[in-house]
Amino acid sequence: MLPGMTSEPEQQIGVGTQDSFQRLWTPHRMAYIQGENKPTGPGAEDGCPFCSIPAKSDEDGLIVRRGEYVYAVLNLYPYNGGHLMAVPYRHVADYTDLTVPETAELAELTKQAMTALRTASGAHGFNIGMNQGGVAGAGIAAHLHQHIVPRWGGDTNFMPVVGHTRVLPQLLADTRKMLAEAWPTSP
Repeated sequence: MLPGMTSEPEQQIGVGTQDSFQRLWTPHRMAYIQGENKPTGPGAEDGCPFCSIPAKSDEDGLIVRRGEYVYAVLNLYPYNGGHLMAVPYRHVADYTDLTVPETAELAELTKQAMTALRTASGAHGFNIGMNQGGVAGAGIAAHLHQHIVPRWGGDTNFMPVVGHTRVLPQLLADTRKMLAEAWPTSP
């Protein structure tokens, strides 16, 4: 034992029942819970983050790839490490309102995202999809976005099931750089 240490853990007033590190604090999730960066209305001018992200640098916006009609961006509130979204530049809510070129590029960027994630992180599988409308779970229903979530064998453990918490081992800026470097150069 080091000098000055006792065998009993230090008691801290106001922290509740001592639990020997059985809590994992994820304060960054509070921004999502409180609705930070959520639009104030359905229009592009109502603070839509998907409309403002393309004006930022790739690094600041966490953009991994820019296409002509659609861009790929890391999710600020990921379900898993490397969680990407394919987002049309045009502020459109419904999949059926996409143009043929937007639909084609959304599909192509999704395929490229899968290739980049397999190359960069060895993803074993993927959850791919979009939630259409708030009642279907869309966090930002006014601007369509498709999720590309990499999965690995055994990645769903007690944390999301019991703790309702996700543990992500890498900073988003580092993930963005890794995926940008692994992105395929041709279709």
